[in-house]
Amino acid sequence: MLSFALAGAILGLTAGLSPGPLLTLVVLQTLRHGPREGVLVSAAPLLTDVPIVLAVLLALREIGPSGVFLGILSVGGGCYVLRLAWETWRSGPVPAEEGAGEARSLRKGALINFLNPHPWLFWITVGGPLVFRAGQAGSLEPWLFIGFFYFCLVGSKVAVALTVGRFRTFFTGRAYRGLMVVLAAVLAGFSVFLFHEAWRWLTG
Repeated sequence: MLSFALAGAILGLTAGLSPGPLLTLVVLQTLRHGPREGVLVSAAPLLTDVPIVLAVLLALREIGPSGVFLGILSVGGGCYVLRLAWETWRSGPVPAEEGAGEARSLRKGALINFLNPHPWLFWITVGGPLVFRAGQAGSLEPWLFIGFFYFCLVGSKVAVALTVGRFRTFFTGRAYRGLMVVLAAVLAGFSVFLFHEAWRWLTG
């Protein structure tokens, strides 16, 4: 029982702190709108992963993983992340008040996470098989794995948002503009990576 809880915690912490579009958006929304919006982005997997997990578990049981499906997701994710990179590049100074403007953080986070093929790939290759294996060990083990995974996944991103929000006042003027350029470049890099992944899935 403890081994599945530990596995979920380690995998969740690793996924939560690994560089990616969602973590970049956590930092971006925290800087532009305050830590509350970064926390909302962090919570996106709690909404989007329910259909992902259910679809993957059913697919693994019935037809197995589909490279074409992951390829289509990669194309959509690459396009959306590239659009966010452009918006970040054009962003102005930090708003005078937290929440200024229309943040739509949860919506942006949900779109990025749902269109990112990596949650799908994780549940197809790692999470799904572990859940099935945990189910063979007992009825509680799968829930322990999933619970600890999402607690650490979301919790680590919330910690990043709160940390960035604590030092948000340092990111003003040229420093803020420079960071926005860096974040835009990071997002653009992720979009290229997603397009490359789409090519691999669709032609492999």
